[in-house]
Amino acid sequence: MARYVVLIDQAEDGAYGVVFPDLPGCTAMGDTVEEALLNAADAATEWAAEIRKDGSVPAPRSAAEVIADPETEEATDAGAVLALVPLILDSGRPAKANLSIDSGLLDAIDEAAKRIGVTRSAYLAAAARNKILHDG
Repeated sequence: MARYVVLIDQAEDGAYGVVFPDLPGCTAMGDTVEEALLNAADAATEWAAEIRKDGSVPAPRSAAEVIADPETEEATDAGAVLALVPLILDSGRPAKANLSIDSGLLDAIDEAAKRIGVTRSAYLAAAARNKILHDG
């Protein structure tokens, strides 16, 4: 899973904007930094899905390379800060996985999945995606 360096800045209205120096045209916004970063992860996934139709997604540069970029220096001088955002590329095809998990936890997962009307697999996939996006 690739991680891209992003620039976060605050607009005059208090919202936060996110720009991906390595994904041209890929941007996101949010009312908080946390919301902006979550929206950025979604934007990157959608952006990459479109790009993959006609080509390949550019590899992320290292943090040092992005920091050395004059455009990044200009943005940080103006108050932008750097963060990392993961790019989760959905393949569109399921893959089987054999997992070992405590039976009590599995019962709780099944109960929670049933309560919200999804399968165990969908529930676990959403939980994993959420964990990756929040904790890296």
